[in-house]
Amino acid sequence: MRIVVFALITIWLSSTACSKDSEGKNTQSDVPDSTLRGPIQKPTSGYGAEGSYKVAEIAFTNPEYTDTQVSIFYPQGITSPRATIFFSHPFGGEDKKYNIELFKFIAKKGYVVVFVPYRTVDTGKEHRYQTLWEGFVKAATDYPAIIDTQKVGFMGHSFGGGASIDLAYKAFTEKNWGTKGRFLFIMAPWYSFNWDSERTTQQQLLNFPANTQMITQVYDEDIINDHRMAIDIYKNIRIEESEKDFIYFRSSTIAGYTYTTDHVMPSSRKAFDALDYYGVYRLLDAMMDYSFNHSPAGKKIALGNGSLAQITMPSYHGQTMAPLEVTDSPVAKYPQSKYQFPCSRTTNPRVNYCE
Repeated sequence: MRIVVFALITIWLSSTACSKDSEGKNTQSDVPDSTLRGPIQKPTSGYGAEGSYKVAEIAFTNPEYTDTQVSIFYPQGITSPRATIFFSHPFGGEDKKYNIELFKFIAKKGYVVVFVPYRTVDTGKEHRYQTLWEGFVKAATDYPAIIDTQKVGFMGHSFGGGASIDLAYKAFTEKNWGTKGRFLFIMAPWYSFNWDSERTTQQQLLNFPANTQMITQVYDEDIINDHRMAIDIYKNIRIEESEKDFIYFRSSTIAGYTYTTDHVMPSSRKAFDALDYYGVYRLLDAMMDYSFNHSPAGKKIALGNGSLAQITMPSYHGQTMAPLEVTDSPVAKYPQSKYQFPCSRTTNPRVNYCE
């Protein structure tokens, strides 16, 4: 496990602009540039457009990682608790700045998001899961005037994507969170484990509550996590096909700018561009509206089953970004040898479910 972690750290460092000062502290180059890149601008209306709320933040000491803080981003001035997203970051994404634009977007739309850092170099996956869990629970317990646990979403990328499955199941079944709305938003997931549970991952997948919705995203140029991990979870989880979609992203070049769908796409680590706003934020916005507010319009975008409204990406001077590919029967497009972490690796507890 330690070898795997160090490999992922190397991958993370190669995708970010990191430098240290003479004392070994992070310098400004560690902070991702959140300036919008590329010719296509943010949407000005509809799903994906920025909300009208100002963003407030509360931070408290991380229960399992005391050198860091858990952050709660929420709409400033709210007088009642709001539906909440619990976000699990990838390896190396301990700094909230790497996804700060996402957190701000959620809060501006009138929702809450909880960010919990976990140690990248740790004793093992169990403690990373525990760190996320304890941080989420403390946030919900200590701030009931902000967080509405009756309406929740679990969102994660890479390690966080795989972890979100177990954490969501635990929250839904043991804490009874999400009785009025619950969803999963999984991006380029790594291996999925079960933690602190007598059930296997397969038993968990087959027993998800009936009112759960799900979006799974994979990225064409990802060479880190085998898409088969995402396909396995998507096919085996007990969620009706009408309530889940598997979404495949392809890269585009518009006016000389390349919108790259690699492993670190859904963040501000490399380039903050139209893929973030139209590919991630727009679909998340619609999913929150559908899951929490039962909006038919939200479902057409978030879970449109390949509708034009869902798959169409923006244009610039007659050039259109590659449409999203949406399916309920995903199939891997590339051999496992393409990926740093293939599904068939023995580290994967679900190796027997690989395509």
